[in-house]
Amino acid sequence: MTYLVRSLILFVLLYPCGAAIADDYPSRPVTMIVPFSAGGPGDVIARILGGAMSATLKQSIVIENVVGAGGTLGTNRVAKAAPDGYTLLLMHVGQATAPALYAKLPFDPVGDFATIGLVTDVPMILVARPNFPAKDLKDLIAQIRNAGDKITFGNVGLGSASQLCGLMFMSATDTKLTPIYYKGGGPALNDVIAGHIDVYCDPATGPTPYIQSSTIKGYAITSRKRVATLPEVPTSAEAGVPAFDVTTWYGLYAPRGTPTPVVDQLVGALQTALKDPALISRFAELSMAPVEPERATPDALEAFLKAEIGKWGKIIKAAGIEPQ
Repeated sequence: MTYLVRSLILFVLLYPCGAAIADDYPSRPVTMIVPFSAGGPGDVIARILGGAMSATLKQSIVIENVVGAGGTLGTNRVAKAAPDGYTLLLMHVGQATAPALYAKLPFDPVGDFATIGLVTDVPMILVARPNFPAKDLKDLIAQIRNAGDKITFGNVGLGSASQLCGLMFMSATDTKLTPIYYKGGGPALNDVIAGHIDVYCDPATGPTPYIQSSTIKGYAITSRKRVATLPEVPTSAEAGVPAFDVTTWYGLYAPRGTPTPVVDQLVGALQTALKDPALISRFAELSMAPVEPERATPDALEAFLKAEIGKWGKIIKAAGIEPQ
């Protein structure tokens, strides 16, 4: 009997089949990896979502922040995790930009994951330190142009939502900003509040409460219409820059090979969570909303991810950014 045959027999005897896993799933807490720092938008969304999904799964969902390399470190951990449903990934649009930004990714953003579904599509918001003198977006753009490249811009790194938003803003306004790099959205936002950097572009999740309290200034939100939580902040189109159009979406993933019955349970828990009035209310407080039920499915997320990879690949190439 060859080594390969013996290994296959051992695998069949010792490793439970998908149905057996599903019968017992979940029998212990589930870990949801967030590839960014605590306090940032992804972390906030994960904690709200995890709490809501826990009610259906009857097990706690533990949020683990794995920071570094534009989110690819945490993403790779999930790609290499056991496909048993106990390690999940909540990742934003960076899942789609990674192929264009990294020459040698340690994972395949599509092939190494079992998609569960989209979660939310969050508008971006351009903010500035509390004592920045510009009164509106038009004035802000004029001051940036007058200053050359002296205005600083918070950037959470390659492939981050803040980087993509910055690229889109500079392209739409023909301006140049000097990036200041951070390891996560939380630290970057804290430095805007403290006045250490001038401008930052973040999913609306993070800055909303600080704009409401006038701790920082909000200049434009990249949604089609104003959001109820920030009624005084104009859309980018209203502010005169319709080409400044970018949002960041979040999807939920498991490692490829996760048994279909387990994925089905996770899809059900996700869809139930996105209908939870408490989650809807909490999302609304942060200027976002759950996706429609038909988008919170494996097929919808996989198709959307593939389309976004194509879209952002062209944008990043046009910006002259070479893969690292």
